[in-house]
Amino acid sequence: MTEERKYAILFAATLLCARKLNQLDFGQRKFDLLLFWALDRLSREGALKTLQHLDRLESYGVAYRSFTEPYFDSCGIFKEAVVSIVATLAKQERIRRSERTKAGLARVRASGKRLGPPRRLNGHTAAIASLRTQGISGREIARRLSISEGSVRRLSAAA
Repeated sequence: MTEERKYAILFAATLLCARKLNQLDFGQRKFDLLLFWALDRLSREGALKTLQHLDRLESYGVAYRSFTEPYFDSCGIFKEAVVSIVATLAKQERIRRSERTKAGLARVRASGKRLGPPRRLNGHTAAIASLRTQGISGREIARRLSISEGSVRRLSAAA
């Protein structure tokens, strides 16, 4: 690299997925170094995909370095071993987090708690019952009350 050339650094502060990495044109050498906060912020796609991303960077002559993990650097004899171990751990953490979230949601559902936004149609139950006794169709009730036909059916069945 000549002295006239500026040392361009791309700082990857957020998680880069494969699609975003593919959109960056490293082949034009706009960047000399990809500086990322931590390997788990670069990719959580697993060891193979992470190594492929880093190998592709090296093939374009773009170095990489982790800001918080000094052992992730594009030089050194153990770089592939360290990168693959930590990439595998990051993927396992993502899987564990997903499993814990699903287990928590299942536990809450099993306890009978309704998840999601609260339903705001409770005030319509009496109006729907009144309109039904007048012989008005569900479609017309839905139009008058500005709610869906499904909500009219559900509230009619609950009444």
